[in-house]
Amino acid sequence: MEQDIATTLLTQEQIQSRVRELGAQITRDYRDKDPIIVGILRGCFIFMADLVRELPFPCTLEFLAVSSYGQGTTSGEVCLTRDFPMPIEGRHILILEDILDSGRTLDYVVRLLRQRNPASVEICAFLDKPERRKVDIQARYIGYQVPDAFVVGYGLDYADKYRNLPYIGILKPEIYNT
Repeated sequence: MEQDIATTLLTQEQIQSRVRELGAQITRDYRDKDPIIVGILRGCFIFMADLVRELPFPCTLEFLAVSSYGQGTTSGEVCLTRDFPMPIEGRHILILEDILDSGRTLDYVVRLLRQRNPASVEICAFLDKPERRKVDIQARYIGYQVPDAFVVGYGLDYADKYRNLPYIGILKPEIYNT
């Protein structure tokens, strides 16, 4: 896998440091709110596991899975493939996502969850790629803003590979342009 990475964008140490900082921010805002933390599968699972261990307050963990159908690396139509049965009316919801790029997936998820009448819905995205935004949506909490490059590692994948890298790397174009 290492030979497929053009450069390391974020080291394991940088990731761990920022996750601790995000945990402190979220703790200040949610300590007394008993939130439901909703992870968007599959990319969020490593980030979510690390982040929730930084939250010293009660919270409920849930997962949604959504699929984006399109050509290659571009997003197309978004649909829900795994929901959760828990009622969320009157509850505070914090959505965790690995990366916010086009915004289509998170826009879909936010609209879906708001229909269920929660007290609030906020987003925490570990990575943000604002240059790729197609939908007007912002995350309240952002780990890092990254350039418009194909990033993998720390849960992010290409063709279901590279998720297990402990850092964020930029994938060589020849890997995904074949």
